[in-house]
Amino acid sequence: MTQITTTFVKFDRHHIPVCFMKKIGFLSFGHWSKHPAYSTQTASDTLLQSIDLAVAAEEIGIDGAYFRVHHFANQLASPFPLLAAIGAKTSKIEIGTGVIDMRYENPLYMVEDAGAADLIAGGRLQLGISRGSPEQVIDGWRYFGYNLGEDQTDADMGRQKALAFLEKLDGIGFAEPNPYPMFPNPPGLLRLEPYSDGLRDRVWWGAVSNSTAIWAAQNKMHLQSSTLKYDENGKPFHIQQAEQIRLYREAWKEAGHTDEPRVSVSRSIFALVNDLDRYYFGQAADKKDKIGMIETDRRAIFGRSYAAEPDQLIKELAQDEAIQEADTLLLTIPNTLGVDYNIHILSAILKYVAPELGWR
Repeated sequence: MTQITTTFVKFDRHHIPVCFMKKIGFLSFGHWSKHPAYSTQTASDTLLQSIDLAVAAEEIGIDGAYFRVHHFANQLASPFPLLAAIGAKTSKIEIGTGVIDMRYENPLYMVEDAGAADLIAGGRLQLGISRGSPEQVIDGWRYFGYNLGEDQTDADMGRQKALAFLEKLDGIGFAEPNPYPMFPNPPGLLRLEPYSDGLRDRVWWGAVSNSTAIWAAQNKMHLQSSTLKYDENGKPFHIQQAEQIRLYREAWKEAGHTDEPRVSVSRSIFALVNDLDRYYFGQAADKKDKIGMIETDRRAIFGRSYAAEPDQLIKELAQDEAIQEADTLLLTIPNTLGVDYNIHILSAILKYVAPELGWR
């Protein structure tokens, strides 16, 4: 096993061990609905508020703005127009996805879209991709024109498309030029354009199992691990996730990659600092992991949420082994409550929690 990279280095005033600084971002599911309490009544509301939220998050010192991608639902779908718009309105914050379902994607078209968005953002995209999660419809990727090959599963197809995407991101020419083109061609085989140098090194894989985390390391992708994974040994969620991260880092090293991998974990964390916080989350925190079936034949474990007064929250978070292992923490946010309240949520973590745990 590899050594824990975020080793505890000091103790705070509560005698709680604290660890190295982390990047802290938000992860939005991008919901909208005609619910009277929602600030996001329409798709337009969600898209425009997502841009405003990223701009405001950058201003308070949040490191990343990440968005889920779902199809056939009242949630954010094709992400690149949104990522490009955020890139044009911000200057420092990382802009990413968590995750793009590769079963639905044309890898070559995606290379072009991603390259354009990354150039607009000045090289700040952090693209989380994966084979996808349970869907709103049966085999939704079929409606996008894709079918499985012989003896191929949909997971196989997602990973195959991911590898094709990575290969074409390298910017190496592969297409035979037309001898009579409309415009003059450069010499040699042609690559996809626009090409964004460095984007290949900013692709992450969302892994729900230990084996796919190892596969991601072997294929030189950073690791995104969310609030659920396959239950592979019956241990608490945060311990299983920490074990997954260690296996990933070991596989990265064994693959011979010379640069350092990045690892993000997602958590629902709410510091209760006013009455509105207590109203929304004071009674709702599920302090225990849950067990369920994410697929018909796969048992999954869902990690707990955190909601407490700051002092108690600090004590609880200090015991989360997976957070200790990760270099990036993505805070899942209730985007339907609007930009101002979500900035309040993020600000409370930065002010009351992150410094005490050594994340800032």
